[in-house]
Amino acid sequence: MAEISVVIAAAGVGSRAGLPYPKTLFPIKGKPILVRLAELLAPFDAKPTVIVNEDGKEQIKQCLLKNNIQAQLVLQSIPRGMGDAVLCIDNSEEFANSEHVLLVWGDIPFLKQETVETMINHHVEQDSDFTFASRVVDDAYTVVLRDKSGNVTHLIETREEGITDLEPGERDIGLFIFRRSLTLQALREELPNKWGQSTGEHGFLYIIEHLVSKGLRVEALPIAKEIELVSFNNIEDLSPYL
Repeated sequence: MAEISVVIAAAGVGSRAGLPYPKTLFPIKGKPILVRLAELLAPFDAKPTVIVNEDGKEQIKQCLLKNNIQAQLVLQSIPRGMGDAVLCIDNSEEFANSEHVLLVWGDIPFLKQETVETMINHHVEQDSDFTFASRVVDDAYTVVLRDKSGNVTHLIETREEGITDLEPGERDIGLFIFRRSLTLQALREELPNKWGQSTGEHGFLYIIEHLVSKGLRVEALPIAKEIELVSFNNIEDLSPYL
């Protein structure tokens, strides 16, 4: 199989959740979300890269040491958004031989091994350039758009579009695999919608439309389980599972 490196985006400070530590360290049944993700993804990369911010770097380092997890910490010195966070791996020697990057948001605690394996296998077998897991839901926070042939054309972020009344649709879950060189090149370019209208941050999902326009193979796989949609923005999000 092609060389794959795992990246866990964990630069969230936890302030919206009212935490004095990064939200990726919040424990679910005694185990921090970050540890759950690192253990789940170990078969694909035993030494994942974790993107951190300055304030949370030491706490994350200590958590990984306590749980005997080897990882490379990459610092996002200024919180400029998820696209900027991913670009922080650009000069890392860990990625010199990696053709593909498996990227996961650091606040999704209930990711399933089956979903990850299915997505990776499909991506490699189909020789795709960018693949992500999705699910059809009643209230789509992000919206995957397809053409009449069912091919992905782009993805809408409702927050950036100012959409407050969510409708049924297909959404991503925060799990992606992509060709490192192609995606990082797209993130470096000054493309339309690079900077969020509401946040002013460098986004990530906008590059899907760009990659499609270049004729690259972009696929959304509606394979995610309902529980994999759960992400940690505030304590109420996780209270049913604690």
